[in-house]
Amino acid sequence: MTLAKARSRPLSALRDFLHHEASGGYVLMAAAALALVVANSPLAGPYFAALKAEFGFAIGGFHLRESTQHWINDGLMAVFFLLVGLEIKREVLDGQLSKPSRVILPGLAALGGVAVPALIYLAFNAGSPTGRDGWAIPSATDIAFALGVLALLGPRVPASLKIFLTAIAIMDDLAAIVIIALFYTAQLHLAYLAGAAGMLLVLAALNRLRVMTLWPYLLGGLALWWLVLESGVHATLSGVALAMLIPLRKSPACPDDATSPLHRLEHALHKPVAFLIVPLFGFANAGLSFAGIPASAILDPVPMGVALGLFIGKQVGVFLTAMAIVRLGWADMPRDASAAQLYGVAVLCGIGFTMSLFIGNLAFGDPRLIDETKIGVLAGSLASALLGVIVLRLCRPCAPAAADRESDFADA
Repeated sequence: MTLAKARSRPLSALRDFLHHEASGGYVLMAAAALALVVANSPLAGPYFAALKAEFGFAIGGFHLRESTQHWINDGLMAVFFLLVGLEIKREVLDGQLSKPSRVILPGLAALGGVAVPALIYLAFNAGSPTGRDGWAIPSATDIAFALGVLALLGPRVPASLKIFLTAIAIMDDLAAIVIIALFYTAQLHLAYLAGAAGMLLVLAALNRLRVMTLWPYLLGGLALWWLVLESGVHATLSGVALAMLIPLRKSPACPDDATSPLHRLEHALHKPVAFLIVPLFGFANAGLSFAGIPASAILDPVPMGVALGLFIGKQVGVFLTAMAIVRLGWADMPRDASAAQLYGVAVLCGIGFTMSLFIGNLAFGDPRLIDETKIGVLAGSLASALLGVIVLRLCRPCAPAAADRESDFADA
């Protein structure tokens, strides 16, 4: 293999990843739009009834029965979190986030993009003990939605900013995982929690023994999911825990190395998650019936906190933090990007659809507050998408750097 081909493979793999994420974003947009149409049509009754319908199975003394929506949110979304965990592990150990110099800018910008939206939300809901529980709703960026919108702009946006946005979204997902584990965990059942810890030790032993076959990890992961579900910790966190124990063979010149279990599993999950699981989640959770909801409902504390947290908090937190880091000389501006383009991408970080809806379901048990969360998420995400597109379309693209034009990703 020539040096040029070896160097092009990580670049091509990353472009392929972004292409699939962007395409998945289009499918997610369509699923969310369809859910809104169905929820406000004569099909609304069957739609909501289907989501509440319970089904499951029993084997001896083992019973598991949940509603359709819970199977999606607690079951299928565990696979989504497994993929998120795999991406985080790969990026940190063998990817764009493997060097401290590449972590500083997106890492601190993501931290600002988590903190400022939460503060804005709390400013609207400080007087409501129930409302305060939703403080983390506007803290996450939906990578599929945001990259889907960014893809509409084509080459007007430099590749370095697409990687910057992807890194921020990955950091956001990591922050959301920590937040869910610490703040959205129900009453713990110690016996099941001990069983989950034991299963993690088994999986860690497999990793330590360098077992490279995937099926023992997947079987153990299925048992881990059930134990975590019954323990009171949210079941989706089992996907992240499993991902951390899937073996990774470092291969910087071969990002889809067929001998690396993590690469194989991540590659196998990308399309099902992007084109089936996440759109199905969007269809099941974005359905909002506007019947009986006055236009003034957007002014209630929860939807206002969510909408402004996403629309104002994200762009302020991400952009100001990133610019401060650049001005302090701690990191360089993403290659071939202007401050205006960086601002446009910071605005797009306010698209918080999937994870925001997910945290909203965890934060509130009241259906009214869940509907208000949907209003805020839809309003904040739509406003962020529209303003981000306008800003980036008005920006004049920077001329690519003369040296090593194929290394657009290197300094992202």
